[in-house]
Amino acid sequence: MIHELLLALSGYPGAIFTWNKQNGLQVSQDLPFLHPSETSVLNRQCKLGTDYIRFTEFIDQHTGHVLQQEHHSSLPNQTGLHGTYLSAFCTGLDSMLQPYRQALLDLEQEFLGDPHLTISHVNYKLDQFQLLFPSVMVVVETIKSQRIHGCQIMETVYKHSCGGLPPVRMALEKILAVCHGVMYKQLAAWMLHGLLLDQSEEFFIKQGPSGGGGAANQEEEEEDLGLGGFSGKQLRELQDLRLIEEEKMLAPSLQQFSLRTEMLPSYIPIRVAEKILFVGESVQMFENHNHGPSRAGSILKHQEDMFAAELHKLKQQPHFSLSDFENLIDHIRSTVAEHLWTLMVEESNLLEQLKIIKDFYLLGRGELYQVFIDLAQHMLKTPPTAVTEHDVNVAFQQAAHKVLLDDDNLLPLLHLTVDYQGKEKEATGARDGATPPQDTSPREVPLTGWATLGLIYKVQWPLHILFTPAVLEKYNVVFRYLLSVRRVQLQLQHCWALQMQRKHLKFSQTDTVLWRLRNHMAFLIDNLQYYLQVDVLESQFSQLLQQINSTRDFESIRLAHDHFLSNLLAQSFILLKPVFHCLNEIIELCQNFCLLVSQCVAPLDERGMAQLDILGKGFKRQSFLLFTILSRVRNSQINSDLAQLLLRLDYNKYYTHAGGTLGSV
Repeated sequence: MIHELLLALSGYPGAIFTWNKQNGLQVSQDLPFLHPSETSVLNRQCKLGTDYIRFTEFIDQHTGHVLQQEHHSSLPNQTGLHGTYLSAFCTGLDSMLQPYRQALLDLEQEFLGDPHLTISHVNYKLDQFQLLFPSVMVVVETIKSQRIHGCQIMETVYKHSCGGLPPVRMALEKILAVCHGVMYKQLAAWMLHGLLLDQSEEFFIKQGPSGGGGAANQEEEEEDLGLGGFSGKQLRELQDLRLIEEEKMLAPSLQQFSLRTEMLPSYIPIRVAEKILFVGESVQMFENHNHGPSRAGSILKHQEDMFAAELHKLKQQPHFSLSDFENLIDHIRSTVAEHLWTLMVEESNLLEQLKIIKDFYLLGRGELYQVFIDLAQHMLKTPPTAVTEHDVNVAFQQAAHKVLLDDDNLLPLLHLTVDYQGKEKEATGARDGATPPQDTSPREVPLTGWATLGLIYKVQWPLHILFTPAVLEKYNVVFRYLLSVRRVQLQLQHCWALQMQRKHLKFSQTDTVLWRLRNHMAFLIDNLQYYLQVDVLESQFSQLLQQINSTRDFESIRLAHDHFLSNLLAQSFILLKPVFHCLNEIIELCQNFCLLVSQCVAPLDERGMAQLDILGKGFKRQSFLLFTILSRVRNSQINSDLAQLLLRLDYNKYYTHAGGTLGSV
């Protein structure tokens, strides 16, 4: 009967020890010569046999399925479990069962040598597995019931290995080491060769954009600030609004690869995973765009073999060491980052590219845009048409020649875009061979050409990883805003010239109102322009250049550039909706005032006086709202940028003494 027991424990039940799918291995109830206590002892041993049989069934089923999955990936998955990590888990599980098999062989030899040994000897020899098998069975059942997949298997094994039973911990750590072998192979392919070997979507890096971001698409309601100041809620929201908008504007652009955070084991920090992602993306970029004699070398400086040996050494370690793992990742990352720094700063002349961005997107070449505004004013003051974009680019080229900007290599890389109503529909219709429908709503107010103007800059390789399309679109937002401020400043200066020409004509009380209102408008716009160009752009750009020159790490450059762009959007109040909306209202009032002055040659008639009164009251109301926002937020010490603008507007306390209003007679 002992031999029947050993066979049953080896996975081969018979007439004495029967197998039932629901209850597992049990002693047959048809044996009258067994005492109930003996039956209890034998059933205790049968629990080991039950776990062993289920272990072997799991291994046979899923190891065979993995091999089949590789050749027949289109077949439907019946269990929902597949992949190389599951195969590695099964391999580790099988190696864990080897001491149990060896113990059964040893018992067989002992019983052949001494027939008088009892069942208690079997119980003694196999007692070490009474704690191990149930604990490992919990892991197997968790994987099966929850359909754990990929790197999540490592997380499940790791969590169950953090117990207080040494045999269980040691066995699960051996299984985990086998699973780590798969991860190290994927890491070597990804970090050293830029290859993402992940057919079953098991790795914590995936191709395509990261998931989520749904909350970022929700539109926020506009705040009704009123004219009586802020409520406590609005003051608190002003503090958070900048952060919310910054997350929207500076959200990571759609990248070719991203982290699959749900697959990342908890014992590998997210910061390490981001370094792994950065290295692999950089290596793959070089593998795909390795051209030119200066870029013929490896981004890893021909240290692939050394890094591969280091990864193999980590793979051979019985226990996962985060410090050793992160040190190696940091070494590889620093090598890649330094090479990228050399390529960008020294070979691709990053500083010169940043100067181009500043000159054209941030209006650094003020004389160019002054001429361009004069040439394009008549084209862009009305809703654009299909030919507006061509005409605007011709005007831009003419303006460049007038200011002696004749760089034949630079100008072809710049192109102005103008979105007009129906442009996308025309493009779709051209692709489909259909005529675009004309469904313009009569209630829609068409945008002027200035509101839809954009600038495209063809970024050369490898600077495209820094100046992504999403980053250039954020520069376009700043570009349109700065251009609107500069344009209204020039219009107010033109109004001053017109008023100077007409000052010899008959003077009236209306002229006093016009002169005072124009003076107050120019005062506000001039100070806003000075604040944007000096306090924001120049100071932030000089800080960016200092940070670039003080490091040899590409990641530090990218972080500094993101910080620079974030500060531009924040300190120019694009992210702070109440202030941005108020400034836009003021700019629109100034434009309407300039239109009124330019169209009025003779003294204002009754209709003109009514329009002037509306403009004066609107400017007074908006300037009061702006002063209220600036002063209240400054007093709350929320935003130092607002305090800086208020200092320029109210340096001599005139704004304060006037009750926070401008434009009053």
